[in-house]
Amino acid sequence: MDGLLLQGFFRSSAAWRVRIALNLKGIGYAQVARHLRRGEQRSPDFMAKNPQGLVPALEVPGQGVLTQSLAIIEWLEETQPGAALLPADPWARARVRSLAQIIACDIHPIQNLRVLAYLKRELGQEGPTVDAFARHWITGGLAALEQRLATEAETGIFCHGDAPGLADLCLVPQLGNARRFGTDLSPYPTILRIEAACMALPAFQQSAPDRQPDAE
Repeated sequence: MDGLLLQGFFRSSAAWRVRIALNLKGIGYAQVARHLRRGEQRSPDFMAKNPQGLVPALEVPGQGVLTQSLAIIEWLEETQPGAALLPADPWARARVRSLAQIIACDIHPIQNLRVLAYLKRELGQEGPTVDAFARHWITGGLAALEQRLATEAETGIFCHGDAPGLADLCLVPQLGNARRFGTDLSPYPTILRIEAACMALPAFQQSAPDRQPDAE
C-alpha cells in the first residue's frame, strides 16, 4: 500500500505499536512528528484530523484518517497481507486481544502524558509523586500480565505462540514506558524473555523510539 502517513511522536507508546505493526507487515509509510510536550497534537490542522488531539493518526489515501492504535492495527490485519497479528481461531484471537487490552486499556491510559500533566499542573503534585503514581499502575498491570503469560499454555516464544502479534506490539512499548518511570522489572521474567525475543527482530528494532526521525 502506497502513501500511508503516520502522525505520531517518537516516544508515544501508542504510535510505537503502529510502527511495529507496519514493519511486521512490510508496509512502507511516511511519518509526521507531533511533539506532545510542545502541544503540537493540539494544532488546528491536526485537530481537524483527530478531534481528540491524540497520536497516532494514520492517513490512508482515498479513505481518510484512522485513529486509536488498536483500531489501526486491526484494520491493517484485516486488509493487508504479511505477518498475521491475530490468530485464526476465535478463542485464541480473544486471548490475544485480552492480553493487549490489559496494557492498552488498563495500564497505558493511567500513566499517559496528559494524565500525569494534569496531576502536576491542575492538582499540584510533585514529580516524585507523579512518577510513583505511574509506577503503581504499571506494576499492578504487569504483575497480572506476568502471571497469565507464565501459566497459560498458549504462551510460547511470544505472548501467544511462536510468532509476534498484537499483544507483543503492546507489550514492548509499555516496557519502554515502565523503564522511563524507574519501574523494577525483575519480578517479570516471562515478560522480559518475550521482550528479548521481540527485540531480536528487525521490525521491532526499527520501530524503537531512538530510531525515529524525531528522536531526541
